[in-house]
Amino acid sequence: MISISCFGLLFQIYHVKLNEMSSLCHRICYRWSSLRITGLIFSSKQETKLLPRASYSLRSRSGLDTHPCLLTQKFCGLKSSNLSFSAADSPPSKEDGAAWFAEDNVFLNTNPNHGKTELPSLSIDIQPVALGDVPAPSLFEEISEEDALQIEASPPLPPTSFTLRDYVDQSETLTKLVLLGVDLTKLEGRPNVANMLLRLDFDRDIKERLLFLRDVGVEDHLLGAFLTKNPFILSEDMENLQIRVQYLQSKKFSKEAIARMVSRAPYLLNFSVERLDNRLGFYQKELGLNVQKTRDLVTRLPRLLTGSLEPVKENLKVCRIELGFRDNEIQHMVTSVPKLLTASKKKVTRLFDYLHNTMGIPHHLMTKFPQVFNAKFLRIKDRHLFLEHLGRAQYDPTQPNYISLDKLVATPDHVFCVEIAKGTLLDFEAFQKTL
Repeated sequence: MISISCFGLLFQIYHVKLNEMSSLCHRICYRWSSLRITGLIFSSKQETKLLPRASYSLRSRSGLDTHPCLLTQKFCGLKSSNLSFSAADSPPSKEDGAAWFAEDNVFLNTNPNHGKTELPSLSIDIQPVALGDVPAPSLFEEISEEDALQIEASPPLPPTSFTLRDYVDQSETLTKLVLLGVDLTKLEGRPNVANMLLRLDFDRDIKERLLFLRDVGVEDHLLGAFLTKNPFILSEDMENLQIRVQYLQSKKFSKEAIARMVSRAPYLLNFSVERLDNRLGFYQKELGLNVQKTRDLVTRLPRLLTGSLEPVKENLKVCRIELGFRDNEIQHMVTSVPKLLTASKKKVTRLFDYLHNTMGIPHHLMTKFPQVFNAKFLRIKDRHLFLEHLGRAQYDPTQPNYISLDKLVATPDHVFCVEIAKGTLLDFEAFQKTL
């Protein structure tokens, strides 16, 4: 009986030790797995710090503790799901992290004083979770009120609006156009322009055309004003734009002339080659100009190629029929003052009537100085009446004290009063008050 009881006692002790050894092996193996993950985090290139074991607070939205290996997804750039850091957690200092890592490299701490082995304690019961087992986020998943308040949502764009101001902050294209100096307030009222701009992508549709305009010769500080006047060039085909520039080059327009024409007439490159050729042919035939004079005419006033031809035809008819100028006189006047072709018919006839019928100036003198048709009517009238008051209104070049039209119109008031009228500026101003 005694031997049987001793045998039973020894068997129980052996069974208990066997269970302790099994538990020890299991915990050592699992601890090794945890340390491999910890080493991976320390070896990553991200500037991260390990949290102390007691302060891990990675939790899924279900509230359960998450395996530390999911930290790798966060720091190494892998895709993570349903993870959130607790606001109460704070990263440890460099010394704390190093001490913890050094401690975890020791599996068994031996105390020589007591002569027994102590197992390292695990403060967190870590459950192994494979990376592939992380559930994907759901669009219908409920979130807490605090998480909802942290979501930054942009205000929705209005489906319709009377101004582009509502879209500037949300549209990269409109923002960059404003920085270039484009006046959106002048564009939003024009038909179809606002919708066109909202559909354009800056890098795909606008950038290449801006570089093209710079190559043509449009200066940087003029790009904003250019696009404000002609936003439709942003929808023109690049190949067509290049063909039109090549056409102007084939007509012997210099690079400086093309830059001047495109800058002063923004719609020039929207015209097809056929239309540009017809316009050049019209002025050459209608005015009897040679190629060089035609080129100089449209270079000085490029809107002749883009504007309506009706005012031009009307002014030519008025000069020939109503005012009585000959073709060679008209040719000389319009090549000297191209604006005469687009000037107001009323202004031209009123000036001619006063110059010819009141002041007695013949056609050939007006042809010699056509700039008189650019002057203001009241300026000519006041100066003529002042000269007439002084008895010096003499416009015949064959007579003494002759006063030419250029001096009458082009000189400043103080020069006119002293050198031409032989008076003073105060006398002229006093005379104007009597009119």
